[in-house]
Amino acid sequence: MKKYYILLACACALFTGCRHTAHETQIRLNQVGFAPDQEKTATIDVDSLTSVPCVVVILNAANDTVWQGSASETMTNPVSGKFRQIVDFSELKEEGMYQMILNNQNTAITQSFQIIDHPYRELTRKALRAFYYQRASMDIVEPFAEGYTRKAGHPDGHVLVHASAATEERPEGTVISSPGGWYDAGDYNKYIVNSGYTMGVWLMAYEMNKAYYDALNLNIPESGSAMPDMLEEAMYNIRWMMTMQDMDGGVYHKLTTLNFEKFIRPDQCKQQRYVVLKTTAATLDFAATMALAARVYAPYDPAFCEQAAEAAESAYAWALEHPEVYYDQPAMNEEFKPEITTGAYDDYDVQDEFYWAETELFLLTGEKAFQEAALTHRPKEFTPAVWGNVAELADIELGNAEAILAHLQSYLDEAETVSVYRSPYGNREDDFFWGCNSEGCCWRGIECLYAYRLTGDEKYRINAERCLNYILGQNSTGYCYVTGFGTRSTSHPHHRLSYSHPKGTHPGFLAGGPNRERQDAETDGVKYPKDVTADESYLDYQPSYASNEVTINWNVTLFALSAGIDALEK
Repeated sequence: MKKYYILLACACALFTGCRHTAHETQIRLNQVGFAPDQEKTATIDVDSLTSVPCVVVILNAANDTVWQGSASETMTNPVSGKFRQIVDFSELKEEGMYQMILNNQNTAITQSFQIIDHPYRELTRKALRAFYYQRASMDIVEPFAEGYTRKAGHPDGHVLVHASAATEERPEGTVISSPGGWYDAGDYNKYIVNSGYTMGVWLMAYEMNKAYYDALNLNIPESGSAMPDMLEEAMYNIRWMMTMQDMDGGVYHKLTTLNFEKFIRPDQCKQQRYVVLKTTAATLDFAATMALAARVYAPYDPAFCEQAAEAAESAYAWALEHPEVYYDQPAMNEEFKPEITTGAYDDYDVQDEFYWAETELFLLTGEKAFQEAALTHRPKEFTPAVWGNVAELADIELGNAEAILAHLQSYLDEAETVSVYRSPYGNREDDFFWGCNSEGCCWRGIECLYAYRLTGDEKYRINAERCLNYILGQNSTGYCYVTGFGTRSTSHPHHRLSYSHPKGTHPGFLAGGPNRERQDAETDGVKYPKDVTADESYLDYQPSYASNEVTINWNVTLFALSAGIDALEK
């Protein structure tokens, strides 16, 4: 301990350039944990480019100094204009709990962290269990609830066919049953397009790390069966998706109330539910999902796989006959009543959906016709995968790695130009959009893991780890963006289940992240600080749907990234 105080006293004169604001966390690092051999860095806010390098000391649980060092040169955050320094303590490898200590104007600033084997296993488990909490139509009970019991909501046994979805066989007002599935996001509706993308990433993640997921006990009602828990949880949603297919093969776009429910418990919700307009995008996403599931579940449930394969081919046939049925909610509301005002998930280019569905059908059946059709629909320009553009999922499935590697190399080249440590603070202004924590950061990390599997190049593994570090606290806000994790975590997400539960926020959900467009500004009491920069446009405040919502498609990228990194540990 004496050694620490001597170091701290000697360093005081050097710390005058280190910036500290009471409401901020000056030391930004991964708040969940590092693997022993992982790169380990922290980011320190400073006042100016001429600041003397900050000095930090690291203490172990016995208060012994185990590491001391200075930051690298000062660099500028190109988004905010603020300055930061990087402390690299990768040489510290011994497992244990630690405190990083920085002194600023005689005030010691500390940040705890740990080094541990498999640091992301519990994070992965909780991120997967978040989907169990999202289940519709069933009670969440102990011992599976792990403290978050609740009554079932939305049995969905009396769902009406909306006028937009009416057919001769199922006219408007026909009652259908569509129970199960997951609530999509902070609301209580269920959407096929987003569900299809989520299932695609989910099942592909499983195929890449089967042994890791097979060993993961999620403590769900189906645990202990012959099927891995991860696949059991996915099946709960897949079974619901199958109820959304009409008799002609087309698939309803969503199951929804007319308007979003208030922030009440699901069992208190009384609005009528509808299935709405069969669309080409929803039908193709469904076809791809069912074809993929028919392959993945083959060792466990042959009868289901046969049913899924038939559903996939029937859906694809419908899409060929209806190639341009788009979901345009305003136009639909002009033509059909009652009006629907919930999430649209609209998509007016389905070339990528055809490409993905045909790819999965080819891999399932081996039929060359599907392969040839897929090649005609492959987009000429590469776009990272999101719910509205699923072409990259097909590229990964077919092993079309050239475009993905070129995309990553372009990103890494730019990152080196901006800063050696792009992930914490070297982002561009347009990197901060609705859902950027997932669609930008987590997905880029998944791409890096894919590239690492192909090439063995360590730069990809390191950059995947940096992406996760960003999510877990090494970012401009200092938040760990996963509920229930870290020392400063997201705690008030835009999420009806969390808001209405006596215990508050469920653990394991990923918040959307800073959003430069701030669509929620000045609504429902949402007020961002004056002149807030894009990378700090985040509020841990329940009404802030533009920065603090949670969704299934974001959570799937969180666990796919954390599991992918954790599975690399010996």
